[in-house]
Amino acid sequence: MSSLVTWQPGQTIDLTVDSLSNSGDGIGRWQDRVVFVPGTVPGDQHQVKLVKVKPKYAVGKSVNLTEPSPHRVRPACIVADKCGGCQWQAVDYAQQLAAKQQQVVDALERIGGFKDVTVDPILGAAPLGYRNKATYPLARSQQGNLKAGYYRAGTHQIINLNQCPIQDDRLDPLLAGIKQSMQSHLWSIYNEAQHRGKLRHLALRVGHHTGESLVTLVSTSPLKGLEEAAQVWLETYPELVGVCLNLNPDKTNAIFGSETRCVAGQPYLTETFLGLRLHIGPTTFFQVNTVQAEQLVQVILDELALTTSDTVLDAYCGIGTLTLPLAQQAGYCVGIETQTEAIDQAKQNAAANQITSVDFRTGKVEALLSETAHDVDVVVLDPPRKGCAPEVLAALNQAKPARIAYMSCNPTTLARDLKILGDGGGYRLTRVQPADFFPQTAHVECVAFLVA
Repeated sequence: MSSLVTWQPGQTIDLTVDSLSNSGDGIGRWQDRVVFVPGTVPGDQHQVKLVKVKPKYAVGKSVNLTEPSPHRVRPACIVADKCGGCQWQAVDYAQQLAAKQQQVVDALERIGGFKDVTVDPILGAAPLGYRNKATYPLARSQQGNLKAGYYRAGTHQIINLNQCPIQDDRLDPLLAGIKQSMQSHLWSIYNEAQHRGKLRHLALRVGHHTGESLVTLVSTSPLKGLEEAAQVWLETYPELVGVCLNLNPDKTNAIFGSETRCVAGQPYLTETFLGLRLHIGPTTFFQVNTVQAEQLVQVILDELALTTSDTVLDAYCGIGTLTLPLAQQAGYCVGIETQTEAIDQAKQNAAANQITSVDFRTGKVEALLSETAHDVDVVVLDPPRKGCAPEVLAALNQAKPARIAYMSCNPTTLARDLKILGDGGGYRLTRVQPADFFPQTAHVECVAFLVA
């Protein structure tokens, strides 16, 4: 009973951190209770102040690192303790990979109920400089200076940045220079609390292999003088191929609105991907880690070993990043995507690469899947973090394609969906390959293979 009395907010305890959670927090155990502590590393010993207390777990805050872990390293970023963009800058990379591997195994066992499935060793990545895309919210400081950066964890307070070690370093000059130029133009900055002002976000993209870059400003309405400024930017930064304006007048947390205008140059950059040349627009989805995406897509191609007798359906196909490599091997491919702009780019990418054995269709996957899944041999899934809609899984269980490859950035929803496909459709999980697309964060990508 005494432990229950002392288990309360404000209490300070001695805690050894032994693992990492899938949200990025360190985990320790105190008197058979779990304590989550942000910013800690397995092997650390801390004095921890309990902030939020429940009967079986608590959230704490480190007030003193009494013994650092051998897995603790110096962060590459000077604002790593403030910025919410990364959770694991203080964790050595080998430990990050081990935590992500375990995250996948735990999800499959606890949520999916799988016991003997093969989870291959995780594919590691370059720990820094990997992000080909960055989208920064904007604000004014109390002194009136323009700030662009990521939010402090758990807040909408912007941590101002002029460079970021996890993004491709070719974006750093654009971040610092475009921010300074926007400051000089005195464009009004959006205030989300008051829903006033114009400029909301600065979005940057770079082609990992080509070096081409794209700048997009997100604003509630057009910006006076932007066309002239954009021309100056194109002349200042030789790698910059286009400047776009996305209009988002809505009171929303969504970054992009529905309308994008090209104000200078071209409305896309060109990237090479597994030998294909792809056009990537300012708002369409493309994996932020090009090299790792190529690795994992190659795993899919090798595992499926498609022939010209195979017909493939690629759900959530985006701009054809996965569909087009599949179409080079299969007899025929169909790609489904809700975003019209992405489908338009996918069609352009197919034409540019002279791939004719493919058809791209706009619409909800759950609506179009039931019409097409009966006629295909292989279905490839790459849904958002929330996983597949129940209607998608039901359609797959009914149509019963021979093989499914499911690519996911969330092991929890992946395991949930794999269980539904196993219980409802009799699918057997044969292999899972994790890959680290997001070093310095708790996120992990993987692909699972199933057979009917």
